[in-house]
Amino acid sequence: MLRFEPVFPEDAVVLCLGAHCDDVEIGCGGTLMELRARHPKLRFHWVVFSSDDEREAETRAAAACILGNGPGMAIEILNFRGSYLPYEGAAVKDAFEDLKARLKPSLIFTHFLQDRHQDHRVIAEFTWNTFRNHAILEYEIAKFEGDLAHPNVFMPLSAGVAERKVEMLMDCFPSQHNRTWFDRDLFFGHMRLRGVECNAPARFAEAFHARKLAL
Repeated sequence: MLRFEPVFPEDAVVLCLGAHCDDVEIGCGGTLMELRARHPKLRFHWVVFSSDDEREAETRAAAACILGNGPGMAIEILNFRGSYLPYEGAAVKDAFEDLKARLKPSLIFTHFLQDRHQDHRVIAEFTWNTFRNHAILEYEIAKFEGDLAHPNVFMPLSAGVAERKVEMLMDCFPSQHNRTWFDRDLFFGHMRLRGVECNAPARFAEAFHARKLAL
């Protein structure tokens, strides 16, 4: 397995895209913690496409837990109707074009292109449709649809980062505690499985799909 440390330009921006509050945090929260620690000059731009007042507060709290409240982080919370993003396609596409006009990200985190949740999938589709000359990593979210696949990029996580990620999810998203899948066992188990697959030194990892990478 090839292992390498990414090199970012001085003004690098990492763009994090999520259909809903908690998507980015579940999909790549640990990786963002690692990137913040390893590359403190990175700037992060976080966009959530569907939210309400309660969940916006949760996402802002979670982002602060992951990245801190420094100047290198910006959060945009949009108000598209949850579960209906495919039916608001033209407006969602306009939002993507606006992002493209304002940002030149060095790395983009987005949903898995084969995700069976309609909102997740449309965000992934517009990511590829809009950002055609960028490094894109598609994160994964375990859920009822059973659409986890075979990722090809792994970020090993320290045990401390894995624990921080799970504590962040449980502390910052009380609105999700009534969901049967939202629990510590799932989050640790998923990271443990991906840690086995990449032989992570500290046993945990997050995984991504990279469809095109130019080296």
